[in-house]
Parts: sequence; C-alpha cells; structure tokens
Amino acid sequence: MSPLSLRSRLTRGLTAGTVLASLAGGLAACGGDSDAATTTDSAAGTVTVGALSNGAAQQATLKVAEVKSISAELPKSVAKSGTLEIGVGFLPAGSPPLGYVGSDQKTLTGSEADIGRLVAAVLGLKPELKNSTWENLFIGLDSGKVDVAFSNVTDTEERKAKYEFASYREDNLGFAVKSTNSWNFDGNYENLAGKSVAVGAGTNQERILLEWKKKLAAEGKKALTVKYFQDNNSTYLALASGKIDAYLAPNPSVAYQVSSTKGTAKAVRNAGTYSGAGSSLQGLIAATAKKNSGLAKPLADAINYLIKNGQYAKWLAAWNLSNEAVAKSEVNPPGLPLTDS
Repeated sequence: MSPLSLRSRLTRGLTAGTVLASLAGGLAACGGDSDAATTTDSAAGTVTVGALSNGAAQQATLKVAEVKSISAELPKSVAKSGTLEIGVGFLPAGSPPLGYVGSDQKTLTGSEADIGRLVAAVLGLKPELKNSTWENLFIGLDSGKVDVAFSNVTDTEERKAKYEFASYREDNLGFAVKSTNSWNFDGNYENLAGKSVAVGAGTNQERILLEWKKKLAAEGKKALTVKYFQDNNSTYLALASGKIDAYLAPNPSVAYQVSSTKGTAKAVRNAGTYSGAGSSLQGLIAATAKKNSGLAKPLADAINYLIKNGQYAKWLAAWNLSNEAVAKSEVNPPGLPLTDS
C-alpha cells in the first residue's frame, strides 16, 4: 500500500453511494453467494482442490475434517453461524490461478478459494465464498459482509491499523514481458528507467512501483511510466501489442500466464521476481480479518494443522505453487513497512 490512507485508496474516485451499490452487486456477481460457487462436489470430510481449473491445476481430493480444539477458539458469533464468509477480490475477470470462474462457468475456483475451503473444514464451518472487486473486498471486511479474505492479500504494517493476519504463503511479485523481449529486472529498480509498466490499482505492487518511480525521478533517470488497465486480459493485450513493456503482478499470475501462452503469438516470460515486502523482508500473503475480530489465531492454527498433516503441501502442489510455501502460519508477522527500508 502507498503512504496514503487505506480508506482514501479504497474509495478514490467513488462516492459513498457508489461504493455501497458496487459492493452489493459485486458480492453477488460471478455466483458469489450461490452453492455452486462455494463447493466443488466434495464428500463429507474431504475438500477437492484444483477442480474445474481449465488445466491450471492438478485436481486432488484431500481428507480434512473439523478439529474441535481449533474450532473452539472461534468467536462465538462465527461458531454459532456455522458458516465462514470468505471474501475473494477477483472481479471483474478473475486472476488465474488465484481466483476465477471455473470450466462450468459458475463455480469459483483457484488457489485462494481452495485454501479458504480447507481452513473452513478444519474449523467445522461451511465455506461461503463471495467474489468482489479488489477495492470492495476490504469494504466487505469493514462492513462485516465477510469474515475473512483469502485473496492474495499482502501483510503490511499499514493494513494492521484495521486488520489482523494469519500468514499462509510467500508474497512474491513477477515481471511479465513478451517472450521476445530480452529485458530483465535483475532485482534492480534502476533497470525500469524509461520503461512503461502496468500494475493493478490499489495493490501492494502498485505501492512498490510508485516508490521506484519516485526514486528514479529523484535520481534524474529516465521516467518510469505506470499504466493501468481494467483487468488482466486488457493488460496482456497491451503487452502483446507493445503498448507496455512489462506488467508487475503477483508471481502466481505471471507463472500461469507463462504456462498458458507458451508456443503462441502472445507468449510471455517472467523477467524477474521481487519480494512483496521489499529487499529486506520476505513478503507474506495472509488470511485477513477485521482487527480484534478474534479470528487470526484460529485461522493460523487451522493453517498450521493443514501444514503439519500434509494437506497444505498437496494444495500448493495442485496449483504449482510449492515454491511459495511457508514453514508455519504466524499471527500478525512483520509486514511491509510503512516506508521503504
């Protein structure tokens, strides 16, 4: 996140009425509240991961059931509801392999939806997935429309003013470029001088890219041009046509694009990665709940149960994300600092 307040970023350019209307529509879109969107035909005591993935994952059915000692930690209101309301922010077009509508054109699939389902099973709760835009994901948390977000959310110190975290995956960013482009990031922001790079608005990678833009300007280097597009499809079309030089996105999304475009005219490659927390700290992706909700600890304990008993590794392997594994889930671990270190 940028040094601007989270609230100003989430509502930038929107009136309060527009935000609330968008939230109501967004959370219902893409089958967000339907049974089809929240299940993958798993039998009792099992969760199927990688279902309906259009080739992005290897489907696997994992045995997992409620762990009473962990579900006992839940806040009474959540335990009584019997449901874990899970927010994902992948509207309008989805972001494979993280979250998108599956091959049946109605079921929400992806790595983030699947880890949410697995955690809900350990907690003895029915998972209800609600899909929204990225901005409205946080409004859903603030308003209580969702209990927790599993949506590739980076743990940052700024976000801790409003949210609590349970980490579950390393946060790495990747630079997608055309396969014929020989440029490489090489871990050096100075290599971005004179380049045109796309990024998602309101994201952690935008914050990092804008900081690099400021540094280059202060050093008198050629300007870094930052571009924004409506969705991934539009961004990759711009990349293929040469309108931009690179796209800075979550590393899983770049890895998926590299695989899915191989051998085509739109082929891309990964020109380098960078920790989502900067050069001095490994970024972490975390389950995100409202601050003081009492959910972070049971979420972390559920994730650690999955790590200890092997379902976690199988989930990562199904989505080709094994290289982003964490040894354990932590409650509110050190996050992206308020300013670059």
